[in-house]
Amino acid sequence: MKKLVVKSFFAVVLGLLFSLAPLAANAQCSMCKTQVEASRTEKDGYDFSGLNKGILYMAAIPYLLMGAVGYFWYRNTHPRSKATSE
Repeated sequence: MKKLVVKSFFAVVLGLLFSLAPLAANAQCSMCKTQVEASRTEKDGYDFSGLNKGILYMAAIPYLLMGAVGYFWYRNTHPRSKATSE
């Protein structure tokens, strides 16, 4: 019972941290930021409002893939106990 409470608490804290992470994320590198600022001052008609979201999307894919590989690796290398399978 104590393990369940600890795991639930950990899951809630982790969920809160992940839900707050996008608020503080700023994915633009200095070169991208400089290019966007220069394009905005030139007023050449381009809309760069989605650039930061695109960079976050491209950065998230490798983490999701590695997380999936790690999950399946962990699941296949650690056998389930008989108490949880019954």
